Amino acid sequence: MTLTIICGGFWGDEGKGKILSHLALVDKPSIVARAGVGPNAGHTIFFKGKEYKLRLIPSGFINPDTRLLIGAGVLINTKVLFKEIEDTKSQSKLGIDYQVGIIEDKHIEMDSKNKHLSGKIGSTGSGTGPANMDRAMRSLKIARDIPELQEFLTDVSTEINDALDQGENVLAEGSQATFLSLYHGTYPYVTSKDTTSSAICSDIGVGPKKVDEVIVVMKSFITRVGTGELPGELSEEETIEKGWVEYGAVTGRLRRAAPFNFELAKKAVRINSATQIALTKLDIVYPKIAKSNNVDNLKGEALEFIDTIEAKTRCKVTLIGTGPGTEDIIDLREN
Repeated sequence: MTLTIICGGFWGDEGKGKILSHLALVDKPSIVARAGVGPNAGHTIFFKGKEYKLRLIPSGFINPDTRLLIGAGVLINTKVLFKEIEDTKSQSKLGIDYQVGIIEDKHIEMDSKNKHLSGKIGSTGSGTGPANMDRAMRSLKIARDIPELQEFLTDVSTEINDALDQGENVLAEGSQATFLSLYHGTYPYVTSKDTTSSAICSDIGVGPKKVDEVIVVMKSFITRVGTGELPGELSEEETIEKGWVEYGAVTGRLRRAAPFNFELAKKAVRINSATQIALTKLDIVYPKIAKSNNVDNLKGEALEFIDTIEAKTRCKVTLIGTGPGTEDIIDLREN
């Protein structure tokens, strides 16, 4: 039995999709379960020459033998969902919890017209905030109310707990990241619910004693979309000069950038009870490591950087991203 939680360490965009797709192939989980807020965050996967930008379907779809589940705590937009089902050919593998929340057009309209959300907070406009507001008022439609979802409905908590009891591997896929948490993030510039490892457990219906590993994904530099604080933020010119230019997978907006922050990393490890760190885009900061799978290539400043992260966070860096592809990774875990 192994339940591994994957969550973001900063403000999102850390490369969780890459790490999840790698683990889905290498660890061969029987289930990958999507937790998190909803379609306001995207996971990007490069696999066999094709790019996938997913907002709802779990990143483990690339393993043909893996069951894909969406936990009760998640919100879905059925238009987004059915497009992703088609893109990933995952109809026969997908299960959706009966109590998944439904985003309607009215929620998207409210999100875009509300000056506080669209202006001050910098919402993605996906309707998740207004939908979670209706959920708190107990007026939100849920998956069991939607005829077109009937073939997918299941009790996600039961499926996952049964799989764990049978000694199978399960991955829990978080979205957003630690400092976008409604409770632990840079309020009010946060998302509409908690996004830490504890919330991921709640979203998919497992108790904390079931968790074996918590992998916090951190990028070798920090980016953030929208408003809110970003310690050490670089100017757009400095970001371009360093080659750290990125655009949001959902919004298309230019991501603000800053150097890696060790104090924030330490806090993320503490809040999430992280047992491992996955460090992505090391090749962007240290190009000599690009597309390497060999630990022997970790030398000089790149190795010093990793050693410093481990020393300050007291958590091992076990997965290192060295390029955009699922296969561009150094896996230091004990097998």
